[in-house]
Amino acid sequence: MKWDSKLYKNKHAFVFEYGESLVDVLDPKPEETILDLGCGTGELTYSISKKTLNIIGMDYSPEMIASAKVNFPEIQFFVKDAANFNFDIQFDSIFSNATLHWILDYKSCVKSMYHNLKPNGKLIIEFGGKDNVGLIVKTLRNHLKQYGYIEQSQLKQWYFPSIGEYCQVLEKVGFRVTLAQHYDRPTELRENNNGIKDWLEMFAKNFFFNVNSSDKAKILDHIQEDLRPRLFSNGKWFADYKRLRIIAIKQESL
Repeated sequence: MKWDSKLYKNKHAFVFEYGESLVDVLDPKPEETILDLGCGTGELTYSISKKTLNIIGMDYSPEMIASAKVNFPEIQFFVKDAANFNFDIQFDSIFSNATLHWILDYKSCVKSMYHNLKPNGKLIIEFGGKDNVGLIVKTLRNHLKQYGYIEQSQLKQWYFPSIGEYCQVLEKVGFRVTLAQHYDRPTELRENNNGIKDWLEMFAKNFFFNVNSSDKAKILDHIQEDLRPRLFSNGKWFADYKRLRIIAIKQESL
């Protein structure tokens, strides 16, 4: 998916703003070498850089990396695929916020993260867990079907695992999971009038491939109105986020 970095920063900054608490969990040290996997426009990479100079940002989107390089020229940023990446160095920690649910080849991603960590290196990650944006996605699929867009309604864009599913994958490659949490995080959307429609335009636009513009406008309107009783409160729109936060250690080979 081609990302609009300006729209991301202007209306969806909550993605990296919520990530600040994960930086606190990371607790970077000056001597550590850290990879920010799925760094987006680089705000959290920059936050980490205040505590260690040995930080690298990586993202699959050239548009996001271009924005990061302009805004934080003192940091190294690379365009790489999380499902298959390699660096010449190994990291003390790999940090990832709101990215791993986009990686459908999650088993290859876990293997890549493992191989790019030093022995006893830390994995600090948070992403969409089981039933994340479940109300939004279910309503989206239903309305696409009603308009006859069956193929679009069946699109597999995200991987939202349970704790058990993802921890099993981590442990299979050699990680020791030390913390795993699955929690609700209702997330306020910036646009009060068109909050759900704006969210869909940013994060779910792939579902509208080959949907004519007239139908798309109607579908977006119907989705937002259907969700109003459940996701609109006190003049504000909220997305029904459910997050998975995990800390894991790369075990040394026996």
